[in-house]
Amino acid sequence: MTTTTDLEGTHFSGTLIGGTWIPPEKGHAQPVHDPADGSVISEIADASVEDCLAAVESASSTLPAWSAATPRERAGVLRRAFDLMHAERDVIARLIVRENGKLLADALGEVDYAAEFFQWFAEEAVRVGGDFRLAPNADKRIIVTSQPIGVAVLITPWNFPAAMATRKIGPALAAGCTVVLKPAGETPLTAAYLADLLSRAGAPDGVVNVVTPSDPGPAVSAMLHHPAVRKLSFTGSTEVGRILLHEAADQVISCSMELGGNAPFLVMADADVADAVDGAMVAKMRNGGAACTAANRFYVHRSVAEEFTRLLTGRMQELVAGPGDDPDSGVGAMVSDAERDKIAELVELAVEEGAEVLTGGLRHVGAGAFYPSTVLTGVSHGDTITRREIFGPVVAITVFDTDDEAVDWANDTDMGLIAYVYSADLARAVRIADRLESGMVAINRGVASEPAAPFGGMKQSGLGREGGHVGIAEFLETKYLAVPV
Repeated sequence: MTTTTDLEGTHFSGTLIGGTWIPPEKGHAQPVHDPADGSVISEIADASVEDCLAAVESASSTLPAWSAATPRERAGVLRRAFDLMHAERDVIARLIVRENGKLLADALGEVDYAAEFFQWFAEEAVRVGGDFRLAPNADKRIIVTSQPIGVAVLITPWNFPAAMATRKIGPALAAGCTVVLKPAGETPLTAAYLADLLSRAGAPDGVVNVVTPSDPGPAVSAMLHHPAVRKLSFTGSTEVGRILLHEAADQVISCSMELGGNAPFLVMADADVADAVDGAMVAKMRNGGAACTAANRFYVHRSVAEEFTRLLTGRMQELVAGPGDDPDSGVGAMVSDAERDKIAELVELAVEEGAEVLTGGLRHVGAGAFYPSTVLTGVSHGDTITRREIFGPVVAITVFDTDDEAVDWANDTDMGLIAYVYSADLARAVRIADRLESGMVAINRGVASEPAAPFGGMKQSGLGREGGHVGIAEFLETKYLAVPV
């Protein structure tokens, strides 16, 4: 069996507590699979509830010293981590490909994006603001300062195993918090690699801990009921987010939630159709469609629907499903057979409800969790496929006739993470964007994610924001000092 050491020349095993890697034990180990062929590429420790609580204790014992470190010292660790990520870019990307299945080009892009969170929050660490002013009745000075919120539990998904980790670890460490990271069971190796990298960048033992329980429910619940935990940052499904909010309520833990999406992609009558198709390929096919920001519902004006559909179908037909490290592959494997089957079942249901398959739509036969690039037309607003997050390489096109109709349909969802608008009239596009119930709107572009900008959604797509100037605030407590004049 291939070990992690054989795979990438590293020594980690999934669970890291106080600077010590917990080795996988016989009968208590978890396999990590390559979704492109189903092979086992590594085994990691199956962290027990006791292990997870020990990780919290480790983070708690290290918190005073790390909180007392100067902002410049914390920034230095993050800056060195940024440099190491760039130096080891290819190794990290190939590790992502092996355990996640995505294309190498997507993995390289993810590493670059992930590293930027270390750089951005290295800069933010030394720029935490405050306030100093005279009270209105002049009886005192008002001093407003900030301090680290405390031990943070970070829970990340499988679709961006590097970026989702750095987007949480970066601001937490910059703020002076210590963390326990619980990565997705499908992609623990990337998270472990980043923890090892942060150690090499100078993070003291216990500042970053990683736990990999095979049954995360009881383990996470136990951590959220530990009195030292004061922050939960979670990225994942809305269904799981609701459960975690209930769990966090018992200890009144501060929560940041980046949850599900159902992104509308609006192509208005005056849109540059070729440009809209270019944007659609990025918005839909980045990461093979397995992104919370992926365009999920394509609403196209009737006057340009035929041209848009024809051009987009042609582009999708060019993408061949295959292993992520094969240069001829246009879309990689889904992360697991189960995820592949969810996509297939959703497409089959769409056809039953009246959709027409223009390309793709067939279940993969043979090894590997592959699903072909698929275009569906004849989809009606309200069909099941417009109500669920597809999380795969499937375009579902619905035709609209008026701007009001497009906006109403776009807003007809419990989700509100991101939306896309294409129009040649920028003022019109901004007016439409203002009406969309979405935390982010990309205008005439297929991607909006940016470490320097606030990332997050409205409605049931989440609470709080990551990235930007507000990202570090999620890990800080505001403190007011009343000082005599």
